[in-house]
Amino acid sequence: MQIHGPSQVHGPQGVNAPHFPQRTAASQATSAGGAVDRVEISPAAAAASKAAESGSVRNDLVNLIRGQIAAGTYDTPEKMDIALERMFDQLG
Repeated sequence: MQIHGPSQVHGPQGVNAPHFPQRTAASQATSAGGAVDRVEISPAAAAASKAAESGSVRNDLVNLIRGQIAAGTYDTPEKMDIALERMFDQLG
């Protein structure tokens, strides 16, 4: 059932056939020309991909830190103090 405003109610439709929304001329022109998909890679993802390809990623260190994060032992008060000091130094 489609409702178009307070005074126009479209009746029920059959359940067997697929239902398509009404197409405008603009949407028909787009689909006639063929839609083109586009992918954008963020700078961070590009850098991660480049690092992984170059072999500069230290997998042993990454796995060690992942294990510490999973165990809940990575974040310590000392590390948080160092991170805050570095952040404040960068801010001014």
